[in-house]
Amino acid sequence: LCLQVPELEKATVRIRQPERVREIIESLREQGVAKLQVISDFDMTLSRFGCNGRRCPTSHNILDTSRVISEDGKKKLKDLLHYYYPIEIDPNRTLEEKCPLMVEWWTKAHELLVQQKIHKSDIAQIVRESEAMLRYGHGDFFDQLHKNNVPLFIFSAGVGDILEEIIRQANVFYSNVNVVSNYMGFNDDGVLTHFKGPLIHTYNKNNTVLQGTGYFQQLSTRTSIILLGDSMGDLTMADGVPSVESILKIGFLNDKVEERRGKYLDSYDIVLESDETLDVVNGILRYILAE
Repeated sequence: LCLQVPELEKATVRIRQPERVREIIESLREQGVAKLQVISDFDMTLSRFGCNGRRCPTSHNILDTSRVISEDGKKKLKDLLHYYYPIEIDPNRTLEEKCPLMVEWWTKAHELLVQQKIHKSDIAQIVRESEAMLRYGHGDFFDQLHKNNVPLFIFSAGVGDILEEIIRQANVFYSNVNVVSNYMGFNDDGVLTHFKGPLIHTYNKNNTVLQGTGYFQQLSTRTSIILLGDSMGDLTMADGVPSVESILKIGFLNDKVEERRGKYLDSYDIVLESDETLDVVNGILRYILAE
């Protein structure tokens, strides 16, 4: 397979069942471009986890640390992060334990943000001033999908308004891109008053929050899937697809690599460890989309 997709030779790549991965990629190629769709998480999957030894911000972090948040607000949001993030990535806790705690975290964070009276007109500037970065190779990724009319579905527990702005400022917000995320609700004066439901957190990215959108039903012929994520919660993102013929799950393992490796290798077909690029994804796409 490395002959067709040389990027799989990268040192960051780990695959538990190479033969199975080869079969999935071949089947995606055989089924052709008309059947393909890509379903992806955003924060730390399409956006970068780190740069020069520093963490890059998620769409929530961009807002939490921006100039429109009071010092007191920043402190409270940071306290929430320090309390709940270790729970989110704890490999020893069950989903049943984590879910209510994630709802609690997101709800508290959103309430704090609403108290800040954020203006819609500030969002573009907040993103411009942030250290948000899409992964290396994002231009190639978005361009390939757009050029071949492959739908890209971004399913994010982040802040939809912020992540859309990041993609827009990178000049890759094409017509084939659809986003489901937590969107802000503004009043007539453009001031944030609430977050629109349903609440999406790390561990409920599945059919339950897609009901009524009918997104996957419109794409019922798109039965080949490449799924990109960076958490265990991302594995359910394709659950709403009516009939999946082939699915390739690619996981970015960004943090606590040693202790989480086993779980990721059990769950994802390809695991990319501390890889800040989309090289492997782009290589696979090039091979599948080649005439």
